Amino acid sequence: MTHASSGTYGGDVTVSSKGLPEWLDPVVSAVETIEPKQLSRFLPPESGAGRQSAVLILFGEGERGPELLLMERASSLRSHAGQPSFPGGALDPEDGDPAGDGPLRAALREAEEETGLDPTGVQIFGVLPKLYIPVSGFVVTPVLAWWREPTPVGVVDPAETARVFTVPVAHLTDTAYRVTSVHPRGHEGPAFLVDEALVWGFTAGLIDRILHYAGWELPWDRTKQVPLDWRA
Repeated sequence: MTHASSGTYGGDVTVSSKGLPEWLDPVVSAVETIEPKQLSRFLPPESGAGRQSAVLILFGEGERGPELLLMERASSLRSHAGQPSFPGGALDPEDGDPAGDGPLRAALREAEEETGLDPTGVQIFGVLPKLYIPVSGFVVTPVLAWWREPTPVGVVDPAETARVFTVPVAHLTDTAYRVTSVHPRGHEGPAFLVDEALVWGFTAGLIDRILHYAGWELPWDRTKQVPLDWRA
C-alpha cells in the first residue's frame, strides 16, 4: 500500500507499509481491516460537525525494544492538563483537505511543533478511521507511523508540554501496569501506569485497541481501578 501527494514535508506525504520491521506486521494487518466501531462507540457526527484534528501514533525501536512516542501536557493548560497523550492537534488550513491527506500533514506538523520530531525520518504506514471526542468536539484521525530514522525529541514549548518520552510496548502489554480508570462522573476505561503517570482517556483507548487487534494484549485484571481527579 503506497500513495503520495504534494505536501509541506519534502514535497510529498506518503503512506507506505514497505520495509517495516516484522514486529509491526500485526499492526499493519489490523489497520487494514479494523472498523470504526471496533475502536470506539463515539464516531464523528453524520452532520459533519466537529473540529478536524489528528494524532501521530509513532512506533520506534529503542534500547528497550519496540516503543511508542508520548508527551505529557503542561499542568497549566485549561484542558487535559498534565495528561499524557500522542502528539497531535487541530488541522490548519495549510495542512490541506481534511477528507484527504490533511490529517497526515497535521499529525506530522503538530508532532514537530510539540516534540521537535524531524518528520523526514517518519514513515506513515496506516491511518485508522476517524473518531470523535464528545467533550471537546474534536474529530480525530489517528495516523500510524514508523520512526525509520530516530532524531532527538524533547519539550519545545514548556507552556504547552511538560515532557516528551517513549514507553516500551512491552510495558504497555505488561499486566502489572494495566488498570481501569474511573472518572468521578462514573465513566470507566482502560488505562496504563507509565513513568509515574496515568495514561487514560482517548489515548489509552487507542493504545488498548491497537494492542488488542494486533494480538499483543495479555489477560489483565480489569477490576484494578484508579480513580481520576475531579478536574480530569
